[in-house]
Order: sequence, then structure tokens, then C-alpha cells
Amino acid sequence: MKKKLLSIKELAINYSTDEEVVNAVNGVDIELSEGETLGLVGETGAGKTTTALGIMRLVPNPPGKIISGSIEFEGEDLLKVTEDKMRTIRGSKISMIFQDPMTSLNPVLTVGYQIAEVLEIHEKLSKDQAMEKAKDMLELVGIPGGRVNDFPHQFSGGMKQRVVIAIALACNPQLLIADEPTTALDVTIQAQVLDLMNDLKNKFKTSMILITHDLGVVAQVCDKVAIMYAGEIVESGSIYDIFERPKHPYTHGLFDSIPSLDSENDRLNPIKGLMPDPTNLPTGCKFHPRCPYAAEICSSRVPAVSEYNGHKYRCLVYEGLVEAPELLEEDKHGR
Repeated sequence: MKKKLLSIKELAINYSTDEEVVNAVNGVDIELSEGETLGLVGETGAGKTTTALGIMRLVPNPPGKIISGSIEFEGEDLLKVTEDKMRTIRGSKISMIFQDPMTSLNPVLTVGYQIAEVLEIHEKLSKDQAMEKAKDMLELVGIPGGRVNDFPHQFSGGMKQRVVIAIALACNPQLLIADEPTTALDVTIQAQVLDLMNDLKNKFKTSMILITHDLGVVAQVCDKVAIMYAGEIVESGSIYDIFERPKHPYTHGLFDSIPSLDSENDRLNPIKGLMPDPTNLPTGCKFHPRCPYAAEICSSRVPAVSEYNGHKYRCLVYEGLVEAPELLEEDKHGR
């Protein structure tokens, strides 16, 4: 049995203004063991990035606030530790690759300085030692060490992303959070960055949370998947569970909206409607306004979590309260 590294329970995060309250994360549960990679998937506005910022305790306050829940890392609740201790954890034990490499790097500092700074703070290295290790980190991510004194504007988008990965991995963290690390890159560079992250993860035995919209990326990189909708995890399980035996109507909708090489459909089959307004979420099941199987009870009753062999899903169909024979068929997609 692998040792449990991260355990999030009932995490709730809001953004409050004078006019309204944005319910960004609503009772999220996540578990991650050492060496595992979890794919956090969902549409824009589902709460994926806010969950990641909550783990790092970087939710901007104001207007953001962690309302309730616990985030246990190595058995210690990160929501109860002091800010000084949290600073020692960020960068050394938990690192994050932020969404846009173009804005993650300081344009007036050399990339070597930005890598070395992390090492000086967390590993107490001298400036010279830190700069030598910064060269090694650049080499590790496929950039010549001689470019340690170059500035971010001298690098392409893919190389900037490699620099950001080097900063995140400089102190050999136990947990790496990658927030859509390939979104701004073309397909060829995407593949290179994913291969690089996989190699480094295996080399350093790092656990990873990968936030993405791309189910193809999830299939290539992840061990487990959590599907997020309107601030909740609506389905989670192993990569096999989610790809071969999806249970939740939203998960089915995500797969149905992907073009298939096995069929000759003229048009894609997207999920109808839009993500709900987080300031005015639907009652009952939050997916019911867009769900093709929704019944009247779905608008008033919140689904409980059903579980089978570690595969968890929230839907009234599996509580016997809504009829949807198609969902009860196993291996519907055959993927």
C-alpha cells in the first residue's frame, strides 16, 4: 500500500464582494498517495484552479476565503499551520506550475536568478551554489545551462514553460500541482512538455495534481481522475473507471463531445447549456438543468456519493430515484 500524501475533506472556498458571493468550491474531497498523478478535469469555472490555490493557501484574500474543510498533507492540516510555516512548505514540499508561463516569470530578472532564489530560500545554499544548481536544473529540463543569465523574453513559449517547471522542481517537492501546463503551447511542444513532466515525476518520485480540460492528456499522464462541476467532484476513480466505465451524466457528456475515430458522425454532441452562475447555483443536483436524464426530484434532492471499488459518483440514478437505463449499462463507451 502506498502512503497517503494528501487528503482534502469538505473543502469550501468563496469569493465575496459587496454585491454577491461566488461559491467557487463546494465540499471537495480528494485523496492522493505518494507517486500518484491525479487529473482534475472540468469546464472553465468549475473551481479547479481555486482548489489548487486552496492547497497552496494562496487564495487571494480579499475577496477569497477558505470557508471550511481540511487539507491534510503528510498528516498535518495545512489550514491550521502558521503563515511562516506555510512559506517553508511552498516551493520545498509543495510546488505549483501556474497556468500561463508568459506571466509566471519576472521579466526583469534572469531565469537563473529566479531558479536560484528558490534554492537560496529553501535549501540555504550560497548564491554561487544556488546558481550552479540552477544551471543543472535548466539542463534537466532540456535548456543549455549557459543560458542561465538570459531573460524570459529571450525564450520561446515552450522554453518558458520548461523554466517554470525547473523552478517548481528545484527543491524536489513531494507534491507538484500543474495548472493547465500545456494550454498555451502548440501540439508538438505540448507532447514534449508532458513527456518531460512524466520523466521528472518518475525520476523524483513526485506526486502530481494535473489540472486540464484535455482528456487525452489525462489518459497519457494520470493514474486517477476527478471530474469537477460547479465546485464539486461529481465523479472520481482510476483512469480505467473513468474512461471505460463512466457513471455520471456529465462525464458521459464530456466523452460524447470528443470526436471518435470509430464513428462517422457529421457533428459533435456537446453538453447543452452553460456552466451555472456560481453566485446563484441550482438547487438539488447542480447538473440537472443540463442533464438529459433529469427528473423533477433532481431539482430538489442533493445526490449522495455512491461508491463501488473506489469509483465514486454523485447521481440519483444510482440511488434508484431516477430512471436512466443507458447509464446502468457497463462499459458504454468501450474506451
